[in-house]
Amino acid sequence: MKILACNSNRPLAEAVSAYLNLPLTKASIRRFSDMEIFAEIQENVRGEDVFIIQSTSYPANDNLMELLVALDALRRGSARRVTAVMPYFGYARQDRKSGPRTPISAKLVANLITVAGADRVLTIDLHAGQIQGFFDIPTDNLYAAPVFTKDIQHRYDGEDLMIVSPDVGGVVRARGIAKRLDADLAIIDKRRERAGVSEVMHIIGDVKDRTCILVDDIVDSAGTLCNAAVALMDAGATSVSAYVTHGVLSGGAVARVSSSPMKHLITTDTIMATEAMRVSHNIEQLSIAPLLAEAIRRISDESSVSSLFD
Repeated sequence: MKILACNSNRPLAEAVSAYLNLPLTKASIRRFSDMEIFAEIQENVRGEDVFIIQSTSYPANDNLMELLVALDALRRGSARRVTAVMPYFGYARQDRKSGPRTPISAKLVANLITVAGADRVLTIDLHAGQIQGFFDIPTDNLYAAPVFTKDIQHRYDGEDLMIVSPDVGGVVRARGIAKRLDADLAIIDKRRERAGVSEVMHIIGDVKDRTCILVDDIVDSAGTLCNAAVALMDAGATSVSAYVTHGVLSGGAVARVSSSPMKHLITTDTIMATEAMRVSHNIEQLSIAPLLAEAIRRISDESSVSSLFD
């Protein structure tokens, strides 16, 4: 087994490498002066089981192209099997036709990864579960729930918890964590007037005097989470925190979270933290590396991945 790191999230790749006690494969993934991407694998991979770790986060197109070029290099280097490990799968929110003459970009990206030479895909908390069906190769979708549950139990031990889904679409995810914690579930009904802008309408469930934990898969502009936090505090919640798998946090999102009533915003390191995130007083990252490394080990050993979540 070999592990190859592209450039989107090298600290996560190094943490996975350390957990598995396996050095990263020597490779050079660089750019020519016109920003063309070039990948060179600097050790023998013939007949090897290779895992490429690359999130397609900002800059999404550059990171996606890095992954595709590296996949092609490994295929031409006669690797036995190549697994694209994508902790954050970009373009996942474009999983259906949202209007006339619009693309299903998640399917396009799935096709590109397959054609480039991936034999398998490993990802974490896909925005929509049906994206697994966009691939014609085996796809493992891991869940951050066990990592979040452990931290919530440690951080909020003895408090009266209420798990909250910030929208109707995230109910299944929030219910899963509520079940693990034996906690109640509330849902926020929102109306989105246009892309990137959300308006909280009302809360389904009694959150008065409860410690509220918002659960979601992606935080981008953070407008939904911040509006939800305000609505929960107005409804009498004792405190509001949020656990979100992928901290995209684009534009002014970090400043928005910092000035919101949220006590904590906890994300995983599927996307490398920016400097603004690192210095923020209420944003923290949990490491997903042990979960990812254990899944990689099990795929290589041909043992069960699903038993990680039993």
